[in-house]
Amino acid sequence: MQSDSTFFPRPMAIALLIMCATLFAGNHIGARFAFDNGAGLLFAVLARSLLSLIFMFSIVKLRKASMKIPAHLIKWQLLLGFLIAAQSALLYSAITLIPVAMALLLVNTWPMMFIMANWISGKSKPNVKMFLLLVMILIGLILVLNIDLSAPISDDWLLGVCFGIASAIFLATTMWVTQYQLAGIAGSVRSAYIMMIVVISMLLAGVFEILPGGLDLPHNTTGWAGIGALAVLYGIAVTTLFVLTPRLDMARNSPILNFEPVASLFLSYVFLEQFLNSLQLIGGAIVVLGIMAIGLSRA
Repeated sequence: MQSDSTFFPRPMAIALLIMCATLFAGNHIGARFAFDNGAGLLFAVLARSLLSLIFMFSIVKLRKASMKIPAHLIKWQLLLGFLIAAQSALLYSAITLIPVAMALLLVNTWPMMFIMANWISGKSKPNVKMFLLLVMILIGLILVLNIDLSAPISDDWLLGVCFGIASAIFLATTMWVTQYQLAGIAGSVRSAYIMMIVVISMLLAGVFEILPGGLDLPHNTTGWAGIGALAVLYGIAVTTLFVLTPRLDMARNSPILNFEPVASLFLSYVFLEQFLNSLQLIGGAIVVLGIMAIGLSRA
C-alpha cells in the first residue's frame, strides 16, 4: 500500500483532477464545433486517438515498459480496444443530437451499470445504501431528460439519448474487462494498445464506408480548430491521469472526475449557447452527487 507521503497534497490532487475533468469536457465542446463544420465522426475519433497513441507510446518508452501481453490475455485486450472504439463513436454521435451536458450525464451513469452488473454476476452483494443511491441517480436522470409525455418526442432526441445510454453500457463493460481480466497489465501499455486498436478500427470503418462521410475533413478553420482542440485536450487529460495516477490517491479522490458534466454545462453555455432549464439543472446535480457518493463509498 502506498504511504500518504507519496501522494500529492489533497488540494493539489483535487485541482489536477478538476483540470482533467474540465479538459475532458472541453474535448466534447471541440467535437461539437468540428461536427458542426463538416468533420466526420470517424475522423474526429481518429484524430483524438492518434494523438493519444503518440502520448501513450511516449510514456511506455520513457518508463521502458514491456509491450508484451500474455497470449491468454490478447483476446481481452482486443475486446477492450473495440469497446472503446464503439464507446467513443457512440458518445460523439450523442453530442451531435442532444446537449453536450445531457450526453455526458448519461455516459457518467456507467458506475451505476457496473455496480448492477457486479450484483447480477455475484461479484458483490447488493446493499440498501447503494440501492438508494442508484434510485437517486435514476430520479436525477428523469429530471435531466425532461420527458414531456404530452408532446411528440423528436427522433433526434430519442436517438441521442439511446447513443448516450449505449455509450455508458460500453464504458461499464470496458471497466469490467479491465478490472477482472486485464488488471495485471500496465496502464500505459494497456492504453497504448487500446488507442492503436481504435485508430485501426476508425480507418477500416472509413475505408469500407461503414459510416458514410465518417472520414470527411472539416470545411473551414473553425472545424479544424475543433479537431485540434478535441485531440489536444483529450490527449493532455488522459496522459496526465496515467502519469500522475500513482500520486493522486485515486481510491479517495476519483469521484472528483465526475466534475466533467458540471464543467460541460458551463462550457456548453459559453461556447455553444446550450443550456438546461432549472429542473434539468437540479436533476444534473442529483446525478453528479449520486455518482460522487458511490465513488466515495468505495474509498
